[in-house]
Amino acid sequence: MTEDEFIEQNKKVVKEFRTHGGKVEGWAPLILMTTLGAKTNQPRIYPLMYVPDGDRVLAVASKGGSPKNPLWYHNLLAHPDVTVETGTEQFAAHARVLTGSEREKAFARAAQVFPPYAEYQRNTAREIPIFALERSAR
Repeated sequence: MTEDEFIEQNKKVVKEFRTHGGKVEGWAPLILMTTLGAKTNQPRIYPLMYVPDGDRVLAVASKGGSPKNPLWYHNLLAHPDVTVETGTEQFAAHARVLTGSEREKAFARAAQVFPPYAEYQRNTAREIPIFALERSAR
């Protein structure tokens, strides 16, 4: 899939998500994460798997097991304040990259919610980053 095709697919998913209260036909539960572009400072909306973890949501930078991190990974490093939309609510959050045992527990939780994550990790040499999207009061 080319980058342009990927962008068009994301636009369709975002539209369907917002039109149908967070549901997208043929997809597992999703969230929408809005961040600023690392280079452009322009808002970017990314549909991600919905991985609840207590009061926070986990964002798994798997890119389907690709050797490279997804574009949004770099955006979160540059601009960790995001907006998260679930089917029923929207909230401000701060993205924090997880490391060590906290990352291991979070990855196990993510793989429990969406089992293909485990296969993605086996198929790539990089450690798949995980961010905690923690509610903020901004």
